Amino acid sequence: AGTVRLNGADPARTPAARAGLGLVPQEIALYANLSVRENIETFAVLAGVPRAAIPAAVRRAMELTRTLERADAPVRTLSGGFQRRANIAAAIVHKPTLLILDEPTVGVDIDAREAVDAVIRDLRDLGVAVLIVTHDLDQAGALADRVGFLRDGVMVLEGEPRALVAEAYGDQMEILVHLSEGLDTAGEIRLAAEGLEPTRRPGVWTRLDAGGYAAAGRLDARLRKLGLAPREIRVREPSLANLFTLVADRKAA
Repeated sequence: AGTVRLNGADPARTPAARAGLGLVPQEIALYANLSVRENIETFAVLAGVPRAAIPAAVRRAMELTRTLERADAPVRTLSGGFQRRANIAAAIVHKPTLLILDEPTVGVDIDAREAVDAVIRDLRDLGVAVLIVTHDLDQAGALADRVGFLRDGVMVLEGEPRALVAEAYGDQMEILVHLSEGLDTAGEIRLAAEGLEPTRRPGVWTRLDAGGYAAAGRLDARLRKLGLAPREIRVREPSLANLFTLVADRKAA
């Protein structure tokens, strides 16, 4: 429950406020048998773009989303990533001031995700406010000026990504230890004694340490002495994924 205001106005009641809103839902919302161009033209009409301005508006939307090369291809023949960009084009053809994207990279490969990210950056640089709902914390960390964490429907943490991570972790670094799979219980107990915790990835354990690379070297020597020779040890700055774990475990708010 609650209220929504866009530039101080209720978009459900004020057409001018609603006209400033563009929406890209999680599921592709395009007409599969129409071409990219025909889809964008259709949404331009629905959004109230003046008829004489539609050709230029459609071309601009395709140029911004890098879909012009497949303008006349039926949407059903396009890859998931290309369909996602075409869906963004349909949502920005009327030049909204706020674009909302729901899980914009779900179901797309790495190359397609990078293409979508580039489109989002371009729109941001043009002055469009972009609100993304996502579980892709790498994308959020790379793109967002501000992030907010929802827990049980309530915003519990909000701010600039680097500042939030720095506040939570200070000068600590994350040490990732990659081990061969199939550890026995005794091996897991030894790892836990070193302050390591299992991640969702099989054979990958992690801990935070202010000692950085020196601490990783000492840890490597101790694990080898215990007969737990790591395949790889990595040291990296804590990320939004680490912070999400704290929030989800109710250790940070």
